[in-house]
Amino acid sequence: MSIPSKHSVKKVVLAYSGGLDTSIIVRWLQETYGCEVVTFTADIGQGEEIEPARAKAKAMGVQEIHIEDLRAEFARDFVFPMFRANTLYEGEYLLGTSIARPLIAKRLVEIAKDCGADAISHGATGKGNDQVRFELSAYALMPEVKVIAPWREWDLTSRESLMSYAETHGIPIERSSGSKPPYSMDANLLHISYEGGVLEDPWLEPDESIWRLTVSPEKAPDQPGYLDLEFERGDIVAINGQAMAPHEVIAHLNQVGGQHGVGRADIVENRFVGMKSRGCYETPGGTIMLKAHRAMESITLDREAMHLKDELMPRYAKLIYNGFWFAPERLMLQALIDKSQECVSGTVRLKLYKGTVSVVGRKSPYSLYDAKVVTFEDDQGAYDQKDAAGFIKLNALRLRLAARR
Repeated sequence: MSIPSKHSVKKVVLAYSGGLDTSIIVRWLQETYGCEVVTFTADIGQGEEIEPARAKAKAMGVQEIHIEDLRAEFARDFVFPMFRANTLYEGEYLLGTSIARPLIAKRLVEIAKDCGADAISHGATGKGNDQVRFELSAYALMPEVKVIAPWREWDLTSRESLMSYAETHGIPIERSSGSKPPYSMDANLLHISYEGGVLEDPWLEPDESIWRLTVSPEKAPDQPGYLDLEFERGDIVAINGQAMAPHEVIAHLNQVGGQHGVGRADIVENRFVGMKSRGCYETPGGTIMLKAHRAMESITLDREAMHLKDELMPRYAKLIYNGFWFAPERLMLQALIDKSQECVSGTVRLKLYKGTVSVVGRKSPYSLYDAKVVTFEDDQGAYDQKDAAGFIKLNALRLRLAARR
C-alpha cells in the first residue's frame, strides 16, 4: 500500500499510549497531514495507569479521546482461543505480544468507522513485526482504510531527534528521576517482553533486575505450590474450585506462577520481516495454561485428533506471529481446533516448584483412559495380547519387502 497523500486524510485514529513517541506522533500528524487526530488507548492489562493519557491528549489539542478496558475481550476472544491450540511459535514463544495486536487493530478500525475517520495510525517501527500485524488486521476488517506509519515516513531516527522535536513543538516531556532501562519493554495481561539495548547481544545473560513478574527460581519458595485447574471445552473456568472469568484466570496464574519462578524465556526468534531478534519474555500464567491444557487433552482427545492438532499447531502459530489472525485460513483452523475441544473438560492438578510446572493428576468424565485395558495386571479379557502379532506383521510387511530387495 502506498503512503496516503498529505491532502487525502481528514481524520485519523491513532493508537495512543500517552508516551513520548505517540505524543510526538499526534503533533506530527496534525502538522504533516493537517488532519484531525482521534486517540485510542487500550487497557489490555499492561499494569500501568492509562487514564493520564486523556489529559495528555487534551493538552495536544485532541478533541475525541477513546480509553477502553479490553482485558476481558482480550482474554476471552484472543488468548483463550489461541491456547486451545497449544500454540508455541518456533517451539518456545507463547505469542504474548502477537496476540494483542489484532485486538488493538480491530478497535482502531471500529472507532474509525464510528467517527467517520478515513485513516488509522500506529507507532510501530519499520523494522518489527507489529507494523505488519496492525496493518494486515486493519486491511482485513476495513479494506480501503489508509494507514499512516510515521516511523516509515519521518526523519526522526534517534531518541535525541525525538526529544529535540518535542522541545521544538512544545510537547511536554516527563523526565524520570531514575535511569532509563537499557532495553524496551512491552506488557499486557498475558506477558511482558524485553528487547533491544543490552539484550541485542545474544551471548549476554539478562540481568536479574529486568524481570518484573517472576522471582528467580533460586529464590522461589522451598515448598511446592499446587493448583487444581478445571476445564470446560478446552478453557479454564475455575482454579482450586473458584470460578473465574478468562482474564481473572490469567491474572491469578501470573501471580501464582510468578511467585514460584515459572515462565521465563530467553529466545532468538525469526521475525516476519526477515531478521533474527533476541527477546526475553515472562509468561507465568501462559506457561501454566499450556502445561495444563496438554494434560487435559492427553486423556480426552483421540490419538489421531491430538496428532493432527500437533501437526497443525506450528502453522497456526506462524499465522498469529505474522499477523494473519483475521485471515480465512486462521479462522478455518480455529473452527477445527474448537471442534476438537468439545470433550476437553475435567480437572488437572499441577505442582509448581522453583521455575518448573509438573502435572501430578488429571481426571475427566470424558476420559478415554481405561485402566482395565492398559493394566499390567490381569485385564480379565479386556485386551487379547495375541492380536498384537498380526498387527505387527501387517505393519512390518513393507519393511520386510524392502529388506528382501
